[in-house]
Amino acid sequence: MDQPTFDRQLAACIDHTLLKPEAQEHDIRRLCAEARQYGFASVCVNPSWVRLCSELLDGAPSRVCTVIGFPLGSNTSDTKVFETLRAAVDGAREFDMVIDIGRLRQGDTEAVRLDIAAVAEAVTSVGQDALLKVILETCLLEEAQIRHACDLCVDAGAHFVKTSTGFSSGGATVEAVRLMRATVGPATGVKASGGIRDTETARAMLAAGANRIGASASIAIVSSR
Repeated sequence: MDQPTFDRQLAACIDHTLLKPEAQEHDIRRLCAEARQYGFASVCVNPSWVRLCSELLDGAPSRVCTVIGFPLGSNTSDTKVFETLRAAVDGAREFDMVIDIGRLRQGDTEAVRLDIAAVAEAVTSVGQDALLKVILETCLLEEAQIRHACDLCVDAGAHFVKTSTGFSSGGATVEAVRLMRATVGPATGVKASGGIRDTETARAMLAAGANRIGASASIAIVSSR
């Protein structure tokens, strides 16, 4: 059978994502098979599926990513740290954590920084190859709050800032990605996620400064020229 024609370079920037609560084992198995076939950067799944994904992707270049404090960000720091360490035992090496959005909006930024730092410390303990991506939920924030959140993430030791959960009132925008990149500079990653369903949008996010894309429509994105 002929192999599908697709953009391998673009695929290597995508976290192939399935976070729907109704996802079943056959859906997760298909996700991992697709990741192997297309060479996506990772699969991004809820924590209960991490062990299965780790088994299915053993020996593959695609990594296992999971979400922490998802999707609201209002868990305690202790809970987020436990989630992180447990997912690491199950095989996760990338961790997409939601900030405490309400505390950021009310100006309790030290609490937000400490929350991120606690998870960053846990991720660091996993290994040098482990990555922490911090979800800001930019649709709920003003520009100044996005900038401040980015600064807090960098200060707390995050490896990436990320736009959205995909579960709130809006997803990634080129404007938010451009603002995040301008704030964090070149050393910190930017992940655009939420509502990215076609090649044109994905490329626009990369052009704006993203170096990772979160998407469930990954195959359609990389297969269209």
